[in-house]
Amino acid sequence: MIFIKKVELLAPAGSFEKLKFAYLYGADACYIGGRDYSLRANATNFSLEEIKKASDYAHHLNKKIYVTVNIVFHNKDLPQLLSYLRRLAEYKIDAIIISDPFIIDIVKKEKINLKIHISTQASTLNYETVLFWKSLGVERVVLGRELSKREIKEIIDKTGMEVETFVHGAMCSSYSGRCVLSNYFTNRDANRGGCAQICRWEFPLYDLAKEEIKSTTKFTASSKDLMMLEVVREMIDIGITSLKVEGRMRSNYYIATVINTYRSLIDDYYAQKLTDEKLTYYKKVLDRVANREATVQFWNQLPTVNEQYYLGRNEISNQDFLAIVKEYDEKAKIVTVTERNYFKKGDRAEIFGPNIETFSFTIPDIYDDKGNLLDSARHPEQIIKFKLSKKVYENDIIRVKIC
Repeated sequence: MIFIKKVELLAPAGSFEKLKFAYLYGADACYIGGRDYSLRANATNFSLEEIKKASDYAHHLNKKIYVTVNIVFHNKDLPQLLSYLRRLAEYKIDAIIISDPFIIDIVKKEKINLKIHISTQASTLNYETVLFWKSLGVERVVLGRELSKREIKEIIDKTGMEVETFVHGAMCSSYSGRCVLSNYFTNRDANRGGCAQICRWEFPLYDLAKEEIKSTTKFTASSKDLMMLEVVREMIDIGITSLKVEGRMRSNYYIATVINTYRSLIDDYYAQKLTDEKLTYYKKVLDRVANREATVQFWNQLPTVNEQYYLGRNEISNQDFLAIVKEYDEKAKIVTVTERNYFKKGDRAEIFGPNIETFSFTIPDIYDDKGNLLDSARHPEQIIKFKLSKKVYENDIIRVKIC
């Protein structure tokens, strides 16, 4: 029997609840940030006690957990760093993700039992740099988003190194980790977790005479998002170790949907069950879960005007997420859910989850938790009950029917 090591599916988790959803819906590993030394300052992030809890939870599930320590460090950040790293080692974190190389020296000098991954913030884009990190004992490098398939394969072939690449999420208009627009306009440091996403702001344009160019839309310098769904098979085949989803500040619904979709795709590929029809469906699911367009970006060629937003964009708030299952009474065939968005009797919906095949149904009569018949579910967080013939489980998700 030939054992095939599957590619790792790596999920973001900005809180413990999101961590649970990521693992439940198929992530092999999660990356989290502490309240210090971590980018994504606006995420909830984890206290030291919560990091220990998260590590214990992950390892109980035989999953992995990585902690980001990837800010650009200033002098004031240094005094407590050593004790922080020691605590992470004590909690048996599977690896830390860093961008500043001095942390490698600390880990070695102090004999701290931590594996090290190099963050995408380091903008690693060539095999010589990967060999440099390898010579320092680094286990894995998270490559920059700005590489093509050919370049990534050359790095893998010439270094034999574990490499991690992004498979889904936001893109930076600069090289990741190198933008200073946020610092300039808002004094919020993008490389310390405070990016204000200036590239998505709308600006007027002026000609050489400093006259404003009249237009119905204003200029942005924003990149479309990343979606590598169509090339995941190629990513696996060239030897990428880990496929990383961006989004520690995203919702539970987003995490569950994206991770569940890539989990299904990856498993279908290894089982030789991935069809064009399935790929088309998976793409429709991912197209609907976010409010921005997404492409493969650098994989086949340098991005063109078609991979950017220059003159306006349509970002409609997603309301597909209807409810989340609280419990199912198998005898009475009644499901109890917590509402998230408006729905009513007669609407077409579907349910997906880690233990069921996605299925569609028509919303029947709906009741509140006191048994009162309702004309619609119109209050987020309200407890709703209705008949459902198929068995579902806690934390399964109800959404608008995709197709």
